[in-house]
Amino acid sequence: QVLSFVIPTALQSVTHRALHRLFHTRSCLFVGLHVALQAAVYGEYTWEVFGYCWELQFHLLLLLLPYLLLAGNLGCFVLCSRANPGIITKSNHASLVKIYAYDGVLFQKGIMCPTCNMEKPARSKHCSFCSACVHRFDHHCVWVNNCIGAFNAKYFFLYLFTLAAMATSIAGVTAALLVQVVLLSNVLHASYLDDQGQEHAVEILFLVQHLFLTFPRIVFMLGFVILLTLILGAYCCFNLYLALTNQTSNEWSKSRRYGCSHHLTLQPHDSRTVYKNIYSKGIWMNLKEIFKPLTVLERKKK
Repeated sequence: QVLSFVIPTALQSVTHRALHRLFHTRSCLFVGLHVALQAAVYGEYTWEVFGYCWELQFHLLLLLLPYLLLAGNLGCFVLCSRANPGIITKSNHASLVKIYAYDGVLFQKGIMCPTCNMEKPARSKHCSFCSACVHRFDHHCVWVNNCIGAFNAKYFFLYLFTLAAMATSIAGVTAALLVQVVLLSNVLHASYLDDQGQEHAVEILFLVQHLFLTFPRIVFMLGFVILLTLILGAYCCFNLYLALTNQTSNEWSKSRRYGCSHHLTLQPHDSRTVYKNIYSKGIWMNLKEIFKPLTVLERKKK
């Protein structure tokens, strides 16, 4: 009976520690997946799409655009993953705590981080993956294996937009190739016989099936890249909205619990706190803050 109790308890303890190491430490798993997906897409683009487009005399600059965007994206990726996002330490805590005021709703003065044993500056958050508090914390990005904070937000912003541009350019060139193939083959004016022997004009569904059977890898890649373009495009728009309104993903998520008002007040009918973003200084200043984070001197000037 004692063993039947001790063994499951020990297994639960080991499992808990293993899960903690897996989900609460920085891992290169998603970075490897990210690189593998890029290599697969660019391998197919280079091996087939580029060759066909070259034979069809596409403009060279158009064909090289995805590679130019890839070079820029890799540069932003390295900078974003290796840059200090704004780790709060004992040495820089005194200066960072003066940069942003506490809004009294999302960020309260005097709140201590139990792990770092320091008072949390406004707009900061403790990241369990990095085991540190991060200044102007946005989120922990598994794709770059780093937190996104005040000092690498600009690199993440550029990384995300170049990634979306890469997907868009590859999708555009690949779609143009397939359109050119269809036009040159004159398949739109052809007809086909169904199982009953009846003749039909070529429809979109038949055309897609024909292209998939003729160029299966190219069509599959195009579908994947179009889906990626839509997802990245939506995420880019969301991040642009956050930048223009001077919010972080963390703040936007937390602020959904509150209503919107021009003041920080307690509503008498339900005694519920209403949130107002006090960090927004106008579109231009908000965007500037992404590429040039505030310092203590600039905070004092304001």
